[in-house]
Amino acid sequence: MPVLHNLVSNKELKERMLAETEPRTTVSFYKYFRIEDPQAFRDKLYLMLTEMKVFGRIYVAREGINAQISVPQSRYEAMKQALYDFDPALNQLRMNIALDDDGKSFWVLRLKVRERIVADGIEDESFDAADVGEYLKADEVNQMLDDPDAVFVDMRNHYEFEVGHFDNALEIPADTFRDQLPMAVEMLEQQKDKKIVMYCTGGIRCEKASAWMRHSGFDNVYHIEGGIIEYTRRAREQGLPVRFKGKNFVFDERMGERISDDVLAHCHQCGASCDTHVNCINDGCHLLFIQCPACAEKYHGCCSPMCMEESQLPPEEQRLRRAGRETSNKIFNKSRGVLRMTIPQPVKDGGE
Repeated sequence: MPVLHNLVSNKELKERMLAETEPRTTVSFYKYFRIEDPQAFRDKLYLMLTEMKVFGRIYVAREGINAQISVPQSRYEAMKQALYDFDPALNQLRMNIALDDDGKSFWVLRLKVRERIVADGIEDESFDAADVGEYLKADEVNQMLDDPDAVFVDMRNHYEFEVGHFDNALEIPADTFRDQLPMAVEMLEQQKDKKIVMYCTGGIRCEKASAWMRHSGFDNVYHIEGGIIEYTRRAREQGLPVRFKGKNFVFDERMGERISDDVLAHCHQCGASCDTHVNCINDGCHLLFIQCPACAEKYHGCCSPMCMEESQLPPEEQRLRRAGRETSNKIFNKSRGVLRMTIPQPVKDGGE
């Protein structure tokens, strides 16, 4: 039986990818449709994409598929056709090609079966994820942005919104999509007569969010087809003004696609104008935060003096310090106050 998962170390795989000479195309796609046997679907897809040297992150569930991948440019069209032929529901699947791509976004293929392709926390069995809002194309998005009766709702996480968004868009200040859904209903309860326009990175979250808003009694619900990625691509192709400002955060090694020259965020350490996300290089932390070049040099790529100190200790001492430490908070959240300036603390007795 063929191997259906990776057996090579991440370090070696990354070195192999960086040594490649053929350019790669980074692309994302998703589709809500019924998959009767997600594991069998996953295994068959894994073999096909491995054969085509595809890297990336793909989730499969009974409700559909969600993927962010990179593929050698010479194999892109063949891979796209293979996906079209793989399952009738994937025929003419929309591909969101990355806007700002160096082809170095992934170095291994990880294909996992999950309960949902987007964790939503919805337990209401009467909810129909297929009853979505109306799609908006690029020109229609720009028209809606000038409509005083339209409310744009950003269904991404706070750290995504922080570096880029549409003007006057409503931020739903929650850490997870499952928390955002009920919060969005509550925040918009008094605006049911408005046109509600949901948007996200590539469309997968805002499409489900639009269905949830309709389920919750909102009638005039829209969502941007293909999300920020497809909107920007189509607007540029058609010579339309690109109204999204700043960076579009992406979940791969790039951590962001530059959409406009506007820098909306600030360094979480010194407050300088900056929108570069990094992970703290301390292996006991890896906090995701925004850091300017000056602070990167000052703190050696760490989020705090204590992390900087720990990262310079011998490996064994670092491991001893990390033992039993609580490390659940991996993302800086501006709503919680200033950037944490200490490393995570050990779990107290009785903690989980």
